[in-house]
Amino acid sequence: MLDLKFIRNSPDIVRADLKKRGDAEKLSWIDDLLLKDIKSREMQTEINTLRNRRNIISKEIKTAKKEGKDISTLLEEAKNLPARIKDMESELEEINKQIKFYQMRIPNILHESVPVGKDDSENVEVKRWGEPKVPSFELKNHGELIVEKGLAEFERAAKISGAGFYMLKGNLALMDLALQRLAIDTLTQRGYIPVIPPYMMNRAAYEGVTDLADFENVMYAIDGEDEFLIATSEHPMAAMYMGEIFEEKDLPLKLAGISPCFRREIGSHGLDTKGLFRVHQFHKVEQFIYCKPEDSWALHEELLKNAEDIFQMLGLSYHVVNICTGDIGTVAAKKYDIEVWMPRESAYREVVSCSNCTAYQSVRLNIRARDAHEFEKKYSLHTLNSTAVATTRTLRAILENYQEEDGTVVIPEVLRPYMNGAETL
Repeated sequence: MLDLKFIRNSPDIVRADLKKRGDAEKLSWIDDLLLKDIKSREMQTEINTLRNRRNIISKEIKTAKKEGKDISTLLEEAKNLPARIKDMESELEEINKQIKFYQMRIPNILHESVPVGKDDSENVEVKRWGEPKVPSFELKNHGELIVEKGLAEFERAAKISGAGFYMLKGNLALMDLALQRLAIDTLTQRGYIPVIPPYMMNRAAYEGVTDLADFENVMYAIDGEDEFLIATSEHPMAAMYMGEIFEEKDLPLKLAGISPCFRREIGSHGLDTKGLFRVHQFHKVEQFIYCKPEDSWALHEELLKNAEDIFQMLGLSYHVVNICTGDIGTVAAKKYDIEVWMPRESAYREVVSCSNCTAYQSVRLNIRARDAHEFEKKYSLHTLNSTAVATTRTLRAILENYQEEDGTVVIPEVLRPYMNGAETL
């Protein structure tokens, strides 16, 4: 969330950003938030004055008794003070709740390079790599192909878990693991620390990471527990240092999360969304960085390059798009997507999301760093995240781009060492 001092001191920046996003509802909140902020600080000062008065009035009563003075007025005041304080504290609590409500939902300040647009159709392409494959024969549906080859089970998975689940078998299961190992090996060689996080998070931690309104409708809640299955390992990695203070010598901290991801959404549109593209459960290796604010934009480009390098090693054509205001969501200040070429659709489809969240998550989670030169000075860190590889979507891309006319699928060379030297599926 945005720091309250920032909103207080720079309301015009916040208003201009909300206008850029076209978010009239949240724009209408700003004046009320500022008024409530003033009221909150005034009331807190008055409460502190009353508390101080409560602490000293007993001394005044004691002194007045010794001097033989009338203490009835003082006794009446002492009697009324606790109720006055309690009433004001209750009113202040409600005001602060409303301030926090606004803070938790006002989106991050966008980077100046974020394009204005109404939805994903107006995202802006910034680069391309590789030549999109145009097959000379009709490609088989990837889902049907892997069932024919005995490499996947959809109906049996649905029988035990419902629609949107799958079982991978044989070399396709090994390929899923190979993609994870390729990403992990690439990142660890570049200084990223592998992390296997918890696969469940409580509400307090989740609300610190993201606006649950953006995610709650696609997340699985654990019945009878204050827990959610994670939608991405970004979330537990962001929350793992909540309430803590970093030393600058330990920054940047670069992590590589390895986990399944659980999402309620599945697709019902498009040519091949059925199958492995949009499912309830998939594996992902996720990049995550904590850093000083002045380093975050260079590190954003580093995250993107890491992901690009993986898809280049896989030999999969892609383009990179700069996500526009209507598609970027609440948390990121800037976001890139890598969209890989899917020849059956003759279209690019998203496989990587790469975001600089600036201080938005760290303010919500109270994650700070201590200034190395001014020991008493502390500041909120910047956090960044990016997919390295999400396996199911990448498997579909391989099954289409490496498919031969007889239905054989050539295994990308970079994956073969992880698959016992196998060359084809």
